[in-house]
Amino acid sequence: MTSKAKARTYRLRPDEALAEGVTAEGVARARSALSTAHRAGGSIAQVVGNVAGPRVVTERTAAASGTKMNTAAEAAVTKSAASAQTGAHPVAAAQTGELASPQDVASETDIAEIRKEGLTGRQLRMARRMAQKHGIAATSDFDAVRQLRKRGIDPFQRAAILELVPTERAPQSEQMQVQLPQPVEEPRPPAPSDVPTPDAGLPEDRAGEIFRIQQDIARRRRQKTMALFARLALFVLLPTLVAGWYFAVAATRMYATESEFVIQQADNSSAAPGLSDLFQGAGMAMQQDSTTVQSYLQSRDAMLRLDADMGFKSHFQAPWIDPLQRLAEDATNEDAYKLYKRRVQVGFDPSEGILRMEVVAADPDTSQAFSEALIGYAEEQVDQLTRRLREDQMSGATQSYAVAENNVVEAQGRVLDLQEELGVLDPISETGSLMEQITMFEVQLSEKKLQLEQHLANPRPNAARVRSLEGDVGRLETLIETLRNTMTLSTTGEASLARISGELRIAEGELTTRQLLLQQAAQQLEMARIEANRQVRYMAVGVRPIAPDEPTYPRALENTLLAFAAFAGIYLMISLTASVLREQVSA
Repeated sequence: MTSKAKARTYRLRPDEALAEGVTAEGVARARSALSTAHRAGGSIAQVVGNVAGPRVVTERTAAASGTKMNTAAEAAVTKSAASAQTGAHPVAAAQTGELASPQDVASETDIAEIRKEGLTGRQLRMARRMAQKHGIAATSDFDAVRQLRKRGIDPFQRAAILELVPTERAPQSEQMQVQLPQPVEEPRPPAPSDVPTPDAGLPEDRAGEIFRIQQDIARRRRQKTMALFARLALFVLLPTLVAGWYFAVAATRMYATESEFVIQQADNSSAAPGLSDLFQGAGMAMQQDSTTVQSYLQSRDAMLRLDADMGFKSHFQAPWIDPLQRLAEDATNEDAYKLYKRRVQVGFDPSEGILRMEVVAADPDTSQAFSEALIGYAEEQVDQLTRRLREDQMSGATQSYAVAENNVVEAQGRVLDLQEELGVLDPISETGSLMEQITMFEVQLSEKKLQLEQHLANPRPNAARVRSLEGDVGRLETLIETLRNTMTLSTTGEASLARISGELRIAEGELTTRQLLLQQAAQQLEMARIEANRQVRYMAVGVRPIAPDEPTYPRALENTLLAFAAFAGIYLMISLTASVLREQVSA
C-alpha cells in the first residue's frame, strides 16, 4: 500500500565526486558497455537502478495525489532513496560490469512503460490490493500492475474492482483464508558479472532525470500560480479597478444636508402630578410620535408631496447626472420611491429622542431646499398627530357646558313664570307673613275671650259689653279661619299658598340642580382645555439644514475597498464551491 505521493528534490554539486569508489575510467567503461548493449538490441529501462545517487541537499514535499507527474516522481525518488541505503555493492557491481537477465530487463522495461502511463496513487493502491487478493508477490505498485496484466487481469476494470469487496455469502473458511498473512518471497539479487547491466544507469544520468522531473514539477507549480493570479486579476482586481475609476472619476458628486430635530410636549406645571407624568418622563409618547414622523418622512406620501412642491423626480432626471445615478425619463413612482429611500435617510435615537435626517441631492442648494421642505412636512404631521384628540376632547366638553347652560336658563324661566302666574314672589316669605298674622290674631282672640269670661263671671254683667266682646271673638275666629284657609285651600279660582309654594320649590330645586350641572360642565371644560394643551406636540429643530460647500458622496476609497471585499468574497465562494464539486466528482 502506498500513501499520497511525495516529490523530493536532489541536486548535484559540480565540485563533488560522482559516487564513492567511482572513477572516470569506470564511468567510461560503463558507457561503452551500455552503448554496445544498445547496439545489440537490448532495451534500456528508465533510470531507476540501484546505484547510489547524489548527496541530498534539500528535501521538499508537495501533495500530488491527483497528478501524473508527481506519481512518477514519487516512484523515482523512492527507488533512489532505497538504492542510497544499499551501500556500495551496486557501485561495485557497476564497476565490475554486472549483467542482468533478459527477464529482469523485460520486467524493468514494462515497469518503465507503466510509469509513463501516469497512473494515480489511488489506482496504484487498487492494483496492490488486487495483487494481494490473487496471491501475487509484487515488489512495488508498478510491479503489481505488470504481473496482473501478465496474467490477463485488468486491475482498473469495474468488474475486477468489484471483486475486491467481500460478499456476505462467501464461506467462513474462505474469509479466514483471505485474512491470514501470506508469505512473500523476496526477489533474489542477480548474479554478479563483469559486464554492466544495460538498465543500470550512471549516477549523473539518474540525477539528470530527477532534475528534469523537478523542473517539470516547478513548471507545473508556476503555471498553477500564474493561473491563480490571472483569475484573481480577471475576477477581483479588474472589477475593483473599474469600480474605483467610477467612484473617483465618472460618478456625479452628491451633496448631503444634515439636520436634527426633536418632538416635545407642552409643559403644564399646574397639572397635578400622577402616573401619567411618570410615563411622560419616560418618553413613551414622544418615542411613538418620533417613530410616526420618521415613517412619514420615508413614505410615498412625503415623496409625492416633495415631487409636487420641489420637483424631486425632475432634479434627478437631469442629463448631467451619470447614468448609474440618473432617474429614467419614463420612471414610475416606484422607481422614484426607491431612489427617494436611498437619498433621504431618517434615523431615530431612542436614548436621546432625536431625529436625524440626511438629504442627498446633486446640487447643494437643492439639497437644502429639500431638507427644509421635509422639515415643514414633519411639523404639519406632528401638529396633526393630536389635533383630532384635542378637538374631540374640547368639542365634548363644550357641548356639555352648552346643554347645562340651556337647562339652567329653562329652569330659571320656569320659576319666573310661576312667580308671575301665581303672584307670589317668595312663597316662604308669604307663608311667614300669614303665619305672623294668624299668630297675632290668635293672641287678640285669647285676650278677648279672657275679657268675656271676666264679664260673664260678674253677677250683674254689662250686657252691651258682653255682646261687644262676643262680637270681637267671633270676628277674630272668622279671620283666623280665613287666613288658614288661604294657606291650604283654593278660593275663587286661585291656587292655595301651599300649592304655589310647592310648585315654586320644585322649580327652584330644578334650577339649583341645573346650576350645579352647569358648574360641573364648566369644570370639565376647563379640565379638557388643560388636557388639550398637554396633548399639544411641538417640533424643535436643533440643527438647521445648511447647504454644504464640498461634495459628500461618493467616497472613493471606502467604496473601492468595499467593492474589493465584495468581489473577493464572491470569488472565494465560487472557488470553494467548484473545488468541493470537483472533489466529489473525482471521488
